[in-house]
Amino acid sequence: MKANYCIFNLCRTMEASDAEPMNTEITPPTSRRRRKKSMVWEHFTIETISGSCTRACCKLCKQTFAYSNGSKVAGTSHLKRHIALGSCPKIKNLEKQQLALTSDTKADGDTIEPTKRRYRTSSFGYAFDQEQSCAYLAKMIIVHEYPLHMVEHPAFLSFVQSIQPRFKMIDVNAMEGEVLSVYHKEKLNLMQVLGTFPGRISLTIGLWTTSQTLGYICLSGQYIDLDWKLHRRMLNFMMVASPHSENALSEVISVSLSDWNMKTKLFTITLDNNCSSHDIYSANLRDHLSNKNTLVLKGQLFVVRCYANILNVVAQDVIASIHGIVYNIRESVKFVKASPAREEKFSEIALQIGIPGTKALSLDVTTLWNTTYIMLDAALEYKEAFTFLETCDDNYNEAPSADDWKKVEVVCTYLKLLYESANSVMATIDQTANIFFQEAWKIQLELTNATLSQDLMVSSIAKEMHEKFDKYWKDCSLVLALAVVMDPRFKMKLVEFSFSKIYGEDSARYVKVVNDSIHELYIEYVAQPLPLTPAYIDQGEANHVNGNDNNPHTTPNPMGDGLLDFDIYLSETAVNQATKSELDQYLEESLVPRIQGFDILNWWKLNNLKYPILSKMAKDILGIPVSIVGTGCSIFGSGTGSRVLDEYRSSLRPETVEALFCAKDWLQYLPTFTESPSTMFAKLEF
Repeated sequence: MKANYCIFNLCRTMEASDAEPMNTEITPPTSRRRRKKSMVWEHFTIETISGSCTRACCKLCKQTFAYSNGSKVAGTSHLKRHIALGSCPKIKNLEKQQLALTSDTKADGDTIEPTKRRYRTSSFGYAFDQEQSCAYLAKMIIVHEYPLHMVEHPAFLSFVQSIQPRFKMIDVNAMEGEVLSVYHKEKLNLMQVLGTFPGRISLTIGLWTTSQTLGYICLSGQYIDLDWKLHRRMLNFMMVASPHSENALSEVISVSLSDWNMKTKLFTITLDNNCSSHDIYSANLRDHLSNKNTLVLKGQLFVVRCYANILNVVAQDVIASIHGIVYNIRESVKFVKASPAREEKFSEIALQIGIPGTKALSLDVTTLWNTTYIMLDAALEYKEAFTFLETCDDNYNEAPSADDWKKVEVVCTYLKLLYESANSVMATIDQTANIFFQEAWKIQLELTNATLSQDLMVSSIAKEMHEKFDKYWKDCSLVLALAVVMDPRFKMKLVEFSFSKIYGEDSARYVKVVNDSIHELYIEYVAQPLPLTPAYIDQGEANHVNGNDNNPHTTPNPMGDGLLDFDIYLSETAVNQATKSELDQYLEESLVPRIQGFDILNWWKLNNLKYPILSKMAKDILGIPVSIVGTGCSIFGSGTGSRVLDEYRSSLRPETVEALFCAKDWLQYLPTFTESPSTMFAKLEF
C-alpha cells in the first residue's frame, strides 16, 4: 500500500515541484515571507556527515548525494532526476514487478503483444496505457456487478480524472464492447484448459426468469483436472423462451457442448426441478441427448437431482404445514425484543422458572428456512416463559398452546437432520460426490423409522417429509452409492451397512444392484483406450522379492541360477490364470483409515498408476455435482426454483448478459482477483 501511495504522490507532485525555485540554503531565510520548500524532500532526508557538511539520503534505496558543504549548496536538480527518471534501483525494480503483474492477464502465455503507445509520467517510470486501463475498468464492472452506465456518472468521472487526468473515459457502448472483449478472451483461455484433460464433464443447470416472459438457462461444468483438482466453471448463460421446457433445455445443452467441443465428454446433468415432474422430465431429456452423446450405464446416471433442492423443499414444506404456529412464535419473539424493558422482564421470568437460557431468541428471515429453524429451536426452550408472560402481561396474547409446542418439538427434531446435513456439506471444501451418500442415507433411515412411530403426531409429520425425500432417494441412491464406493475408506462396506439398516432383510437385493452397476460401469471403461502411462511398481513388494532392502534395484538373474525352465513355466501359468480386475483388487483390499482431513482426490492421484482404468472411472464419478450449489455458497434457500434477473440486466442484450455472468465467474479464479489487495501491495513493497 505504501508503494502505491508513493506512486500516486509522485505522479501528482513531482511535476508541480519543477516550477518551484530550488533551495539554495539549509536554513530558511529570516524574512517574514517563508520560501517554499521543494517537494523533493518528501523522498529525501538530510544527514549531517561532519560539521557543516550534509548529504541527501534517498528514503527508498538509501543512496546518498552531495547537498551542502559549508555555505555551498548543491541544489535539488540531481535529486529530482534520481526519482523522476527512474535512476533509483528500487524504482526500477518496482516497474519490472508492475509489468510482470500486468502480463499475467495476457491471453497468450508465450507471446508478448506488440508495444502500444504509452504515456510516461514523471514518477517511477510508470507507463500509462489507455487500452489497458479500459480493460481493467471493464473487469471491475464485471466482477463487482456495477452498471455499464457508471462510466457516465459525474462523480465517477471526477474521481477518475483526479487519479489520472490523461485517461479518456469511454461511453456505454464502448464499455459494452470492452466487456465482450474480456469475455471472449477469457473464454479462449478456458477452452484451452478444458481441451487438455481426457476425462468427462458433468453439467449443472440453473433456471433464471425475468419480468418478461423470457428466461435464462445457466450451464456450469464440473470436472477433475489432470492434477486431481476439482473445478466448476460457468459455460453459458443463454436466453430461452421457455426455460422449464425439456426441449429448450436439451437444445441449450446441445449448443453448449458443440460450442465448447465437448460432445463426447458429457457424463451427468444435475437439475433443480421439483420431484413431481422429474421422471418425465429426465426421460425426455435423456432420450433427446442420447442420440448425440454416449451415455454410461444406459443413461441410469445421466440425470441427477440436486441435493440442496431436496433439503430445501422438504424443510420449507414441513414449516409451511405449521405456518400458523410459526406466525405466533414469530410475533412472540417480536413482542419480547420490541424494547430492552420487555427483554429484561422476559429474562427475569425465565430465571424464576429455572430455564437455563443457553439459546438466544432471534427473528427469522422468512425466505431462509435455517433461520426459521433456529428461531423455533430457541423459542422451544422458553415455551414455559412465553406461557407465563401471557398470564402477567395483558398486551401479549400470542403464546402457542401445549399441542402447538409439541408440534414444534417434532418439527425441530427432523429439521435438525436437514440443518446439520446442509452444514456438513457446506463445511466441505471440495464437494466431491462421495460425501453425499452418508448424509442422505441417515436422513432416509430416520424419516423411514419415524413414519412407523406409534405417536400419531410424529408419524404424520414424518410421512409428509418422507414422501418427498424417499422419492429423491429412489432417484439418486444409485449414483450416491457408486460415488461412495469410490471412497477407499468405505467402498462397498458402507453400502452394505446402510442398506441393511434401511431395507432390512431385503437389503441384499439392493446391494446387488449397486455391485452389478459398478462392475458394468468398469467394463465400459475397460473398453475405452487409455493414455500411455508409466508402469506401476509396488515398491514394497519389489523390495521383498529382491530380498535386499538396501539395494532395491538389484534384479534376479534367471540365467545364472539354472531355473530358466521354471521361469517359463511361471509365465505360462500366469497367462492361463484369470487375473483379478483393478476393481476387484480395489474392493478386496482393506479399507483406508478414516482419519480427519483425508483427501480423497490426493489418494486417487497417488494411486493413479496402480489403478489406471479405475482411477479414470473414479475421476468422472467423484466429479459429479450432486448439488448445484457450489463451494462457498449457502445451501439454505438455494435450488428451490428459478432465480429472478433484476430489471437492469433484463434490459441488456442477451449476449451482454451472458458475458457479464460468465466473465465474472472466470475472473474470480485469476491470481490478480484471488489475492487480497494487501497481499498484492505487499509484493510491490520496497
